Amino acid sequence: MPARTGQQYLDGLKTQPREVFIGGERVHDVTTHKGLSGGASSIAALYEMQYAPDIEKEMVYTSPSTGDPVGLSFLITRTREDLVRRRVMMSRWAHTSYGMMGRTPDFLNVSLMCMAEAGDYFAQNRPEFKDNIKNYYEYVRENDLTLTHTLVNLQRNRLPAATGRHFSTEVALAVVDENRDGLVMRGPRALATLGPLSDEIAVYPTRGQQLADNSEAWRYAFAFAIPCGTKGLKFLCRESYDLGRSHFDHPLGSRFEEMDAIVFFDDVLVPWDRVFLYKDIELCNGISAATNQYAHSGHQVVTKNVAKCEFVLGIASLMVKTLGSENINQVQMLVAELIEDLEIMKALLLTAESEAALDSWGVMCPSRVPITVARNQFIRMYPRMIEIIQLLGSSSLMALPTESDLNGPLSDYVNQYMDTDNASAKERIELFRLAWDLSCSAFGSRQVLYERYFQGDWMRNASVLFGSYSTDKLVEQVKEFLRTD
Repeated sequence: MPARTGQQYLDGLKTQPREVFIGGERVHDVTTHKGLSGGASSIAALYEMQYAPDIEKEMVYTSPSTGDPVGLSFLITRTREDLVRRRVMMSRWAHTSYGMMGRTPDFLNVSLMCMAEAGDYFAQNRPEFKDNIKNYYEYVRENDLTLTHTLVNLQRNRLPAATGRHFSTEVALAVVDENRDGLVMRGPRALATLGPLSDEIAVYPTRGQQLADNSEAWRYAFAFAIPCGTKGLKFLCRESYDLGRSHFDHPLGSRFEEMDAIVFFDDVLVPWDRVFLYKDIELCNGISAATNQYAHSGHQVVTKNVAKCEFVLGIASLMVKTLGSENINQVQMLVAELIEDLEIMKALLLTAESEAALDSWGVMCPSRVPITVARNQFIRMYPRMIEIIQLLGSSSLMALPTESDLNGPLSDYVNQYMDTDNASAKERIELFRLAWDLSCSAFGSRQVLYERYFQGDWMRNASVLFGSYSTDKLVEQVKEFLRTD
């Protein structure tokens, strides 16, 4: 089928039963549940953009299989121009959510594309796995499905001997059986962002949890994808940050609740044609680097980060204008820091595209180093960006009236005393409720936590960068200088 509309996406969620639990109760329709409907509507709006007359050509391309228009995030990038074209599309989606949704469908679409093009890598495990990953990519592309993924095993403790390379079948997702029909999976996985609002879930190894080569490691060595409605698959959602309040009171939480979940596999059958890797520890540990998945998903992430930086800077600038503090040196320094963050992200994104090169699979791949640096920088940038919003707002972020207060018994007082020289009381309250939702609410706190950790442990990322970045030419320059009379 061609690229989906927003309504087709919502209908797909309605017609595929899945076991989703939130607040101790099962959710029977994720599209109407008060804690999930806002996020579902926001994803639907992204799909609807694929048919917007003024930008349709930026959002879709012609399927090589069917000739139908399909989502441009599935595009196999062969040239630098393809990367730019894809980034323009991803930027459209990122700006629609103002960077507040980290798991829009394009994130996993680009990952799936590069894995499929690296089919020979999977064939090293079993020849049929190459066909499996390629067929799955085409299936998702032609049906315009939304994917989530879950990468992290639960742990009983965080001691070095218990992390990463050492799992226990008591708390980690593992293969408990295999038969003619497929693999039988049992156990939990964490951090399935967008899980309840997705059509399919992908499970594959993460760079941060490498498998040890021991007698039991094969139980954790796998990569596969299945429908979210598969029998025995259960999603346990955290408390929702969409509290059913108006867009005025909770402008971000009411729109962009993408939800995180723990996923329980209760003897879930994964059909053989949905298995991409199995039992090969070395291939599982090397999947991200070998397929360049991290670079392509990072291209989407940094595009999202640019939109997020722009949004935060826009909020900060309007706060300053509203409060009339733009001529205070300390305020200028804080806003200038946000400007620097934005320009750094933009520069690294453009550098990754300009230094892109064809990989061994014939795919034009964004340069890894700028992508890695941008992702690592944002881990530290974003908490500081939110701190700046708090510093700029100070007491104006406290004791904020609600939408009801503007028309309540004390409305005359609110309108009389809460205006500024540059804004009415309503304008001021509306802006600062947005700033509060960004920097002080449960939704805002989750955004900080998300940006701190979803990119991976920053110290490990630094170690990877240190180990992979060649300084040989630079060292020789220094040696040559030292040899000079």
